[in-house]
Amino acid sequence: MLNLRKVCKFYGAVGVLSDISFDVPRGATGVIIGPSGCGKTTLVRLIMGLISADQGEVMFDDEAVVEKNISRIRRRIGYVVQGGALFPHLTAWRNVGLMPKYFGWSSPEIIQRVELLADMMELPLDTLHRYPGELSGGQRQRVSLMRALVLDPEVLILDEPFGALDPMVRFQLQEHLRALFRKLKKTVVMVTHDIAEAAFFADEIILMRAGKVVQRGSIFELLSNPKDDFVTAFIKAQRTLAEDSQEL
Repeated sequence: MLNLRKVCKFYGAVGVLSDISFDVPRGATGVIIGPSGCGKTTLVRLIMGLISADQGEVMFDDEAVVEKNISRIRRRIGYVVQGGALFPHLTAWRNVGLMPKYFGWSSPEIIQRVELLADMMELPLDTLHRYPGELSGGQRQRVSLMRALVLDPEVLILDEPFGALDPMVRFQLQEHLRALFRKLKKTVVMVTHDIAEAAFFADEIILMRAGKVVQRGSIFELLSNPKDDFVTAFIKAQRTLAEDSQEL
């Protein structure tokens, strides 16, 4: 579904992405992970066509992503960012219904779609008549996911979608979304800095460092056959409560 081939991006003389190659098959979840500043968000912007590659090629469903087709391709992508980025002056309902209205959907069509998505996200309908500032963090993120899904995109891109949530809400939303993605058979690209979250969602983990892909594979491959010392150090740096408890 998504294919990147030897993609490079420069800002002036500085190489931000270097020789990036990976695939995310249709219906699979690829998780991009790495330390701050490694190029994760730049890579997402490139996949979405918000910026263009200086070298290499981004393919979407066997079609090269170029300027002449990017508007059409973006309609096939849903995008979720940390915190949801909802329009604060619109109710949750109007946030979700904005793009269908723009594309000429009828009111009954919009109502049917919003109600279906609210049911998927386990949000009471009266919640959708509130403004984003009146919602909890978990509710805002569910509304943001509804907005990303409202046009029934083939690909979902999630950039640190759970980073601003407290641990319990984060856990509940992770469980719900993994089941939902599998049910809907969406192709998903997720960005995170959390190796446990990557392991939970990913069919393949793409570990980056300094604008390059260091290693790709399952969490078991990264643990059992790390390509270099950085892979081992990155995984070890993400301590668990169980590990900490054993040292007390």
